[in-house]
Amino acid sequence: MAGKGRGLGIAAVVVGLVGLLLGLGGLAYARTGFGGSVVSSDSMGPTYGPGDRIFYERVDGGEVRAGDVVLFSDPDRYGFDGLVMERVIGVGGDRVACCAGSGADARVTVNGKPLQEPYLKDGDAAGGSAMPPYQVRVPEGRLFLLGDHRANALDSRAFLDDQGGTLPVSAVRGRVLDDYTMPAVLGTAMILGLVLVLTGVGLGIAAVVVRRKARAVVPPPPPWTAQV
Repeated sequence: MAGKGRGLGIAAVVVGLVGLLLGLGGLAYARTGFGGSVVSSDSMGPTYGPGDRIFYERVDGGEVRAGDVVLFSDPDRYGFDGLVMERVIGVGGDRVACCAGSGADARVTVNGKPLQEPYLKDGDAAGGSAMPPYQVRVPEGRLFLLGDHRANALDSRAFLDDQGGTLPVSAVRGRVLDDYTMPAVLGTAMILGLVLVLTGVGLGIAAVVVRRKARAVVPPPPPWTAQV
């Protein structure tokens, strides 16, 4: 009985510690590696609309590539500290121009090649006839960004007189996730960690109960002490 209580106690400690490490590790990685936000404008429609919940991976701006949707902060340009969401069209060294073709066939070009953009609102690459044409050479360490709803996006086109409207990579705070596999894995790890911690507590309680029962049992006197 005592041996069984000792075994339960050891199991309680091991299971509890594994659960604690798993849960806290998952929570710490989720808080430092990922974030969540709610879309507040239609500038990235129809891909993301107002009220949509998004998750993003906290990455260095140097890691993002053309086509990525990023969140960034630029208080000097936008007048507030909140996050802005736009799509990366060009990175350092790229030549971005608008537009090749006209009307519904107009396309933004990157390094002379028309960009295929199936995500655009109404297929409008230029953002309406009121938007002037542009041609930008993206400086190293900077990004050229556009919204998917070109007619309703305050993006790099609105700041062409400031280094071609480009943004420093240091302003990037995260890359929006289309695949939620990693957040799901982290959530599962945290839930499993909690289950293991509770299991460890249960085993610890069982170990205490077994030990108390073992102490309460008084063995019968040996037969040679019996009185005749």
